[in-house]
Amino acid sequence: MILHPTYDVNAAGHLTAAGLDTVELAREFGTPAYLLDTDAVRAMCRLYKSAFHDFFGPASTPAFAGKALCYKGLYRLIAEEGLAADCVSPGELVTAHAAGFPMAKVFFHGNNKTDADLALALDLGVGHIVVDSPDELEALAQIAAGKGAKPRILLRITPGIDPHTHKKIITGNVDSKFGMAIATGQADSFVKAALACPFVTLDGFHCHVGSQIFDIEPFRDACDIMLAFLARTRQTTGFEAPVLNIGGGFGVRYTERDPAIDYRANIQALGTEIDRMCALHGVKKPAILMEPGRSIVAAAGCTLYTVGSVKTIPGFRSYVSVDGGMPDNPRYALYQSAYTVVNASRAAEKAAFPCTVAGRCCESGDLLAEDVSVAKPSRGDILAVLVTGAYNYSMASNYNRIPRPPVIELSGGKATVAVRRETYDDLIRLDV
Repeated sequence: MILHPTYDVNAAGHLTAAGLDTVELAREFGTPAYLLDTDAVRAMCRLYKSAFHDFFGPASTPAFAGKALCYKGLYRLIAEEGLAADCVSPGELVTAHAAGFPMAKVFFHGNNKTDADLALALDLGVGHIVVDSPDELEALAQIAAGKGAKPRILLRITPGIDPHTHKKIITGNVDSKFGMAIATGQADSFVKAALACPFVTLDGFHCHVGSQIFDIEPFRDACDIMLAFLARTRQTTGFEAPVLNIGGGFGVRYTERDPAIDYRANIQALGTEIDRMCALHGVKKPAILMEPGRSIVAAAGCTLYTVGSVKTIPGFRSYVSVDGGMPDNPRYALYQSAYTVVNASRAAEKAAFPCTVAGRCCESGDLLAEDVSVAKPSRGDILAVLVTGAYNYSMASNYNRIPRPPVIELSGGKATVAVRRETYDDLIRLDV
């Protein structure tokens, strides 16, 4: 096993993913290519569902965060596993609907939903709209009134927590583009406005403190703050929220330096804290939702590349250039996100060649990793970047007019195309 159970080395000395030879997969499907072990994805879905039932109660459910990875086949898998879905754009809504996902189990998020977005959500029968601001509440009310609809909503509340993650993926601070803050009193006014609106049904509250968090304490703090807010709301308005969505954000091991997370133990700890706080405030325990995304799909994925050149600059560094880069994985350029890189063609050899992995774009910042060590590669070797199931395909672009890679699902010893490789014809199809 390398880092996660999905990855190993076979008798040929090649990296395997879900038991399949990645060098052979690269030969069959070409590179770059995203691989996804869907059996591992299903296992994580079942872990979350079981833990929610045991520690949050049978009315509670995980909602898969589609921003981590979104395509029709994955929504079909999520539906089969009985999860709800967290969608943050009309494109994600349309994808879920096209996949036959039960739209009543969708939560629609976003800090700037347009009138068209809100109308689409109502037309598709979205179960809950997570309202981000008073402006959005007013717009939704007008649209709903015009359609004779009465949507169920959650209000996005900002608890004022810094989870000590990357500043670009913190979402729970008072100074945030998301939601309305408790500390400023705006959250209280937001609730009163929603309760006074005859065109919506308020079901509860939502918060989200950030992403890629390894420490359980920010989640405990969020539960404490939100349940105190729920209790105060009941006291001041008589409304006792039946639903509390505490967001997502559990971290994932990208390298051996990252700690391992026991997700079930974390959920158990949060369940204990929620029970304690409900008893302290004398409130009925709400149905608890969370929005795992990265922690369900990240470790199940990897990306394969073909090495084009190895260039050593004496006294500086060695560059290993591959046939992908920031268009298929912008996370290093955006966040300097660390990854585990393996020479899949020589995975049994010692990883003793320090290098920087460079992409093919005409951009000096097009890097996938710096200061990593791999078995010394040659032109034509297959390089694998591990743990790319989340925020790689979903963040991919056509920068430098490069087609996006395919998504290849791995299950039961077989590999199938779930999203075909873009062609050059795809790139120019919308040009006029």
